Amino acid sequence: MKQIKVADTTLCAENGVFGFKEKLEIARQLDKLCVDTIELPEIENAKADCLFVRTVASFVKNSVISVAAGSSKESVSNAISALTTAKNARIRIEVPVSPVGMEYIAKKKPDPMLAWIEEAIRLAKEAVDDVEFCAVDATRSEEDFLSKAIAVAVNAGATAVAVCDSAAEMLPDDFAGFVKKISEGISVPVSVRCDNANGLAAAASILAIRAGASCIKTDVSGVYAPMSDVASMLKNCGNRYSYSARINQTELFRILKQISWIANNAKDEKSAMTVATKEDIESFLNESDDQTTVISAVAKLGYDLSEEDQKRVYEEFLRVAAKKTVGSKELDAIVASVALQVPATFKLANYVINNGNIISASAQITLEKGESILQGVCIGDGPVDAAFRAIDQIIGHHYELDDFQIQSVTEGKEAMGSALVKLRAGGKVYSGNGISTDIIGASIRAYLNAVNKIVYEEA
Repeated sequence: MKQIKVADTTLCAENGVFGFKEKLEIARQLDKLCVDTIELPEIENAKADCLFVRTVASFVKNSVISVAAGSSKESVSNAISALTTAKNARIRIEVPVSPVGMEYIAKKKPDPMLAWIEEAIRLAKEAVDDVEFCAVDATRSEEDFLSKAIAVAVNAGATAVAVCDSAAEMLPDDFAGFVKKISEGISVPVSVRCDNANGLAAAASILAIRAGASCIKTDVSGVYAPMSDVASMLKNCGNRYSYSARINQTELFRILKQISWIANNAKDEKSAMTVATKEDIESFLNESDDQTTVISAVAKLGYDLSEEDQKRVYEEFLRVAAKKTVGSKELDAIVASVALQVPATFKLANYVINNGNIISASAQITLEKGESILQGVCIGDGPVDAAFRAIDQIIGHHYELDDFQIQSVTEGKEAMGSALVKLRAGGKVYSGNGISTDIIGASIRAYLNAVNKIVYEEA
């Protein structure tokens, strides 16, 4: 069975739509998805971009980290510097190879471009073993020049070659024939990157695989071959055509929804990790304030609560206020977390989380159900997963996780985290919200909140 590699280009989005936190979370989700390569754009700000790459390298375990270069010697040097701590590092030498691209983008004639391709790859090869030559706009290149460029790259030490249909001008079968000629003439793996302007990128990429390519460059947002389409094709057609991929199909659609949510918020100029500014907070409360004062502040936010909900809000307020001052954003989150809720069948008593880079994450959760004290201990893929599994163990049932989102409600070292969990049961989706200065605690409370709604309705 042929192993197909998947390289994701989502973080190469133009116009800088993603902030630092959004990019880190997308990289984390792509690593969970087990894509073979996470592609990052060329380093523009040496300080900030290098910091980002090194931060990603600190937690990415399953994927190769690929940084683009090729516009100058400095771009290659910056890529080398950024990847110094990466366990699995790759440099992509991306250059235009069509006549118009070379002249107007790279400002180079054919011969100087060939010389630069050789020099850039040799510079990159001195620092990392894995160097990919990426021929941008390859389908509009002159055939003779493209053959020379690929040969120069391979002879200089390139370990992979990527060809791009940047103009989306080839139909899938023609692109497959184009790729077949290239793959038959070289000894290194061939990747394909197809623009999805015509909606045919996934089909063109899969046909290119049949023609000899071994890697597809995808994009969650669909600029290139959409990740969802490629993964579905590999899953549904894999047995018939003897293809397989490392993609985590079980987590695929949950992760894609999470990344899409982050991307959509970023495009709307709303941070996916929303942070309140000081101007948003009109007043501050602390643990010395009584219930009347707190509920009065809640009423100013537009909430009309029952006596039972007022009590719950004040109890949650005291828990949060013991650690930090509380403003309007925190009050909003507290009301969303504990008010207007069904009676809690299970209440969180305490939790202990163990996590580190040399141990498996584990969680010990203690819940109260009436007069009973229930306890569960589980190991998971990260602290949040371990905690959710421990709760499932206690209640004796596993519900499908439909969505999981984390937001920062306020800024600073003691920022409050808000977690949203959606569980699916009986064809319906139940949402739960939790808040805490500890994001793990917020996630546990959100999960339990959703579980209580399911249990209440089933009863």
